[in-house]
Amino acid sequence: MLIDIVTFCVSALLLWFGANWIVTSAALIARKFNVSELVIGLTIVAFGTSAPEFLVTINAAFRGQNDISLSNVVGSNIFNLGFILGLMAMIKPLVSNRTIVYRDGLLLFLTTAGILAVSFTGELGRWFGGALMALLVGYLVVLGIKREPVGGEELEETRGKVASWMDAMLLVAGFLAIAAGGHLMVSAATSIATTLGVSSWVIGVTIVAAGTSLPELVTCLAASVKGKNEMLLGNLIGSDFFNFAGVLGLTCLLKPLPVSPEAKSGLIILVAMVGLVLILLRTGWKVRRWEGALLIAINLARWGHDFMQ
Repeated sequence: MLIDIVTFCVSALLLWFGANWIVTSAALIARKFNVSELVIGLTIVAFGTSAPEFLVTINAAFRGQNDISLSNVVGSNIFNLGFILGLMAMIKPLVSNRTIVYRDGLLLFLTTAGILAVSFTGELGRWFGGALMALLVGYLVVLGIKREPVGGEELEETRGKVASWMDAMLLVAGFLAIAAGGHLMVSAATSIATTLGVSSWVIGVTIVAAGTSLPELVTCLAASVKGKNEMLLGNLIGSDFFNFAGVLGLTCLLKPLPVSPEAKSGLIILVAMVGLVLILLRTGWKVRRWEGALLIAINLARWGHDFMQ
C-alpha cells in the first residue's frame, strides 16, 4: 500500500513536470518558426495541460480499466469547476462576461449533456468520438476566425526567450514523463482501489482526477498571484471542453468505452455542476467568495459520498 501511494505521488509529479515542459518548450519552438501565439495557445498549450488526462485515459482504456478511463475525464472536469474554480474565487472574486457564459459555458453544458444522453446507450462508440473531435475542430476554427487570445498565462513565461536545442530535448522529455506518469498512475490507482476495497471508478473520479488536474491547478494559482483572475474562467471552461471533446473524443475514436451505472451518475452530477457554475457566472457577472466556497464544499461532499459507496 505504501509503495502504491509513493508510486502515485511520483506519477503525479511526472505528469505535472511533463505537461509544463511540453507547454514551455513547444511554445518557444513554435514561435521560432513564426507560428502565431493564437495557434500555440489553441494547440500546444491546450494539449500540454490536458496531456496528463489523455495519457491516463487512453492508457487505462487499452488496459481494460474502463472505469478509470472515463472517470478520470469526468472527475477532472468536476475538480476543475468545483475545487480549482472555487479556490480561485475564494482568493479573489472572478469576473465573467457574456462570451464566457453564452458561448463557451453553454457549449460545455451542451457537450456534457450530450455525452450523458449517449451514455444511456451503454457505450461511447467510435462514431461519437469522431463527432466530439469534429466539434473540437469546429470550435478551434471559430476561435481562429475571431482571432481571440488563448492560453496567455503559460505563454507569458516564454516571452523574451529564444528556443534552443535544449527545448527540443525538454519537449521529448515532457512526452516521456507524461507517458511514464500515466502508466504509473493507472497501475497505482488500480492497486490502491483493490487494497481499500473501493471501486476503480471512485479512485478514478477522485484521486486520479485530482492528480491529472495538477497542471491546471498550478497554472491558475500562478495566474491568480499575478492578478490575472479575469483569464481563469475562460481557461478552466476551455480546459473542461478540451478534456471532453479532445481527450474523451480521441479515446473513444481509438477504443469504444462501455459506460457503467456509476459513470452515468457521475455524468449527471457533472451536468448539474456545469449548470450551477453557469448560473453563478450569470448572476452579477462574477463568482463571489462565498460561491467559491460553495463549489469547494460540493466537490468535497461528492468525494465523501463516492468513498462511502
